[in-house]
Amino acid sequence: MALTVPPPRVPPSAEPGGGARKEPWDGWGRWYEEELGWATAGGSPVRLLTGLAFDALVVPAVAGHAALRRVGRTGPVALMGLRMSLLVAPGSAEELPGLLDWLEWGGVALSLSGLGAGGRITAPPPPGRPVPPGAASWLRPPRSSLEQDEAPALPAFSGFGSRGGDAPDLVRLVDAVATECHRARLTRARAGLFPDDPAAQPLAFS
Repeated sequence: MALTVPPPRVPPSAEPGGGARKEPWDGWGRWYEEELGWATAGGSPVRLLTGLAFDALVVPAVAGHAALRRVGRTGPVALMGLRMSLLVAPGSAEELPGLLDWLEWGGVALSLSGLGAGGRITAPPPPGRPVPPGAASWLRPPRSSLEQDEAPALPAFSGFGSRGGDAPDLVRLVDAVATECHRARLTRARAGLFPDDPAAQPLAFS
């Protein structure tokens, strides 16, 4: 009688949908929900929902880095590949087109967009956790309730979405980001590259 030898067991971490593979992502979602009160969408990777606790300005990372050097203090900032997400007060994305017009950037082609209600960004690992290759990461991380009494202020219009005027200035941030997006676009054009060609953007940032 022939014996049937069962195939070798695959470790749970290597199995599609295995519990060990999913646990870190699930843990990240719980951290954002419990420590920061941010809504998340399940899955792998976890997504942070915009339009509730915050909106996001999404820009080319090279332009975002230059803008951050100009404006200094901001809210949390995340990197994902060659794109940067700057977290701002909820409602800011809806105001972005009008604000750009007011700042005289209306009609100028900019690689700048706002994510508000119904949007989402990829959740980086919580601060202090290792970042897997190719994953999103925090350039300026949020702080948990264990580190402070309340969440950090997000860039906002004066009196709009801020607490006692302690929020960084959204107008100054948007103007700086728009300026750097335009400057990066002109640089790519002078180099003979298409305006939004990612090849003109560095793969690593200091």
